[in-house]
Amino acid sequence: MIFKSAIVCDVNGERVCDLRVENGVITEIGIDIKGDETTDAKGLYLMPLLVDLNIKTTDSTLNEKNIKAVAQEALKTGIGHIVLNPDCTPAIDNEIVLEFVQNGLHELSGAKVDLMINALKEDATLSDIAILLKRGAVAPYMSTIAKNDVAIKIAQYAQMYGVTIFCKAEDNSLISSGVMLEGNVSSTLGLAGIPDLSEVLHVSRMIEIARHFKIKILFKAIASPRSICLINKAKSEGVDVTCEVSIHHLLNSDEACKNFNTTAKLNPPLSSKADMKLLQEALKNSQIDILTTLHKPSSPVRKEVAFYDAAYGCEGLLHAMSLYYTKLVKSKIISLSRLLELCVRNPLNAIGQNGGEIKVGQRASFMLFDPSKKVTVDEKLSLYNGEKLYGEVREIINY
Repeated sequence: MIFKSAIVCDVNGERVCDLRVENGVITEIGIDIKGDETTDAKGLYLMPLLVDLNIKTTDSTLNEKNIKAVAQEALKTGIGHIVLNPDCTPAIDNEIVLEFVQNGLHELSGAKVDLMINALKEDATLSDIAILLKRGAVAPYMSTIAKNDVAIKIAQYAQMYGVTIFCKAEDNSLISSGVMLEGNVSSTLGLAGIPDLSEVLHVSRMIEIARHFKIKILFKAIASPRSICLINKAKSEGVDVTCEVSIHHLLNSDEACKNFNTTAKLNPPLSSKADMKLLQEALKNSQIDILTTLHKPSSPVRKEVAFYDAAYGCEGLLHAMSLYYTKLVKSKIISLSRLLELCVRNPLNAIGQNGGEIKVGQRASFMLFDPSKKVTVDEKLSLYNGEKLYGEVREIINY
């Protein structure tokens, strides 16, 4: 198969050319490639499938049906590789659950699914990290509710096995009663708030652990600009820390929670409008390393209730590529090549893999994306329901 006149785009930039695929491998990239079987890709972007390291299944329930559904939905929208968040039911914190999930992945269609493991059990003691990593998990995930001695043990395992700790920075004593960001909006709504200090305090603490043990830490779903400042300062000092931010926190503030809109009840909570703009500036200034859809769908019965009782999370997969393109690329916040660094190369680096390029000799795994097509979001439990977006995934090639 030859894809003619495509805009081939990867982390190195973009160029208009032809691309040949034979037996599932890219065998030639050039101008005016000859052959019988061709696809007219003029005006379409040909680019790597995206990667998302922070995905949950419906209602955070881990079963074969839900895993299959999220893998198929991800691939349909141009995300070819996902890592499931282990903070689910049942939690991925022991061999039995890990093996159960892995068995369900063997004949899975859709996006490739990898697993991180919960380094903490429900009682806040350590899981069998070494065994679970040896059994194929890509990274240990921890919440900073872990006490210092436990966090240090997790760091020692990360040092021993050369893996990145996926870290959720939060303070158990500050998040226990809050349901959204502490501020003017929460006060107006009469809802208990969570101060952004809950995150910042523990980012600082874990940076020092990373510095001491010389390990890698990826801070998951960061919401505070102050946290990003701390992480980037640590980077400049040689500490191997990176940060992930969700598209929702870049595009929405706590004002989305007005009228008790439970779709905007996220974890971490949406930031203030001023902080949202600072997050956008951090993205422009290359201070954010990884983007995520923070996909956490819930059944309507868990969302269509009082705000305090509603489940956290919103849907994010179905129009992911269109949302990224419209809100970040077309609006000129970042280039498409930079988006592929944030959504392909950097996430893969975090789990010890490489990617982000379109080149001869590699497995054919890419999408054709039509930037001229307009789509309307029709998802009741999406923050963007009813919005018109640019761009649509035309075709997925994934051998």
